[in-house]
Amino acid sequence: MPPDSANPPGAAPPLVHARDLTVRFVTRDATVHAVNGVDFDLAQGEVLCILGESGSGKSVTLRALMRLNPPGVTRVSGTLRVGGHDMVAASARAVADLRGGLVSMIFQEPMTALDPIFTIGRQIRETILRHEKVSGAEADRRALELLELVQIPSAKRRLAAYPHELSGGLRQRAMIAIALSCRPKLLLADEPTTALDATVQIQILLLLRQLQRELGMGVVFVTHDLGVAGEIADRIAVMYAGRFIEEGPTGALMRAPLHPYAQGLLGATVHGQRRGTPLTTIPGSPPNLERLPEGCAFAPRCPYTEPACLAAVPAPRRPVPDRAARCIRVPDTAQPPAGIAA
Repeated sequence: MPPDSANPPGAAPPLVHARDLTVRFVTRDATVHAVNGVDFDLAQGEVLCILGESGSGKSVTLRALMRLNPPGVTRVSGTLRVGGHDMVAASARAVADLRGGLVSMIFQEPMTALDPIFTIGRQIRETILRHEKVSGAEADRRALELLELVQIPSAKRRLAAYPHELSGGLRQRAMIAIALSCRPKLLLADEPTTALDATVQIQILLLLRQLQRELGMGVVFVTHDLGVAGEIADRIAVMYAGRFIEEGPTGALMRAPLHPYAQGLLGATVHGQRRGTPLTTIPGSPPNLERLPEGCAFAPRCPYTEPACLAAVPAPRRPVPDRAARCIRVPDTAQPPAGIAA
C-alpha cells in the first residue's frame, strides 16, 4: 500500500509496480471481484510474502503478474509493470516471451504442474530452448547444472526420471529448477511447500532463500502459513477480500500486527503459545466476492466494528513510514518518506 511516487534521483525503478490493480472474473451468471485495488512495489532482490486465508485473492494476484488467469473471463484494470513492461496492455505473445526470462513461477502442486509423459531433463531442456538461443547440448548442460543447483542427489540420473519416479520433495526441487532455468529476475511461488511434510518444507524454504540471495531475484511468495512467511519474507502483505489490509516489514508486523484480522491470524497459530492456552479464533466466514459489502469487508467478523466501518472501505493509514493498515482504529501519523507525495 505504498503512496504513489516518482523514484528518487539515482534510485533503481522497482521490479514490480502495481497501482489500483483490479481483477474480476466475469461470466454469464456472476462477476467475482477477486482483487480490488492492490498497490505495492517490489525492489530487486526483495522477498514479499502475501499472507491470507483461502479465497482472499492471493493466487489471483500472483497469476496476474504473469497473465496466467483464464483469458476468456478475466478483466484486469489498473497499473501493473514488471521489469518496466506493462503486463496489462502487452499482447499475449509479448507476455509469453517475457515468461521464463523476466518472470517465472513455482506452482503449488508439482504432480499437476509437471508433465507426466516427459522426463525431468526434457522439461527443463524445452524451457531453455523456448526462451534462449542456445544449442541442444548447451540446454542439456544447463539442465544438469540446475538439478545440481537445487541439490538433487544423483542429478545426472534424475534427468532421465519421470515425475512419478521422484518423491514430493524432489519433484518440488525439479519445479524450482524449471522455474530458474532462464535466470528470471522475478520468481513467483504459489504455496510451493503446502503438499510437503514439515522436514521437507524447511529444506525447500532454506533452499529458496539461499537461491534468492545467490541469484539476486525478487520473489513474491504466497502462503497461508505464518511460519513460512516468517522464515522467508523481508516484507509481508496481509490480504483479505481482494485487498491488502496490512503491510510492513516481517519482524515488525509479526511482533505487533495493526489490523484486527492480522491480529486474529497471529492469535490463531500455535507458535509461541503456552501449552493448554486456548487458541484465538476468528468468528464468521470470509465475504462473498460476488457481493462485497460497502464498507470494510472484515467488519462482520471484527470485534471492534463501529458505524464508520460500514460506510466506506477504509483508506490505508500509516502510523510509521514503513507500516500501513486499512483500519480506522489505526492512527495515521507518519509523514511520507522524502520525495514521496502525500
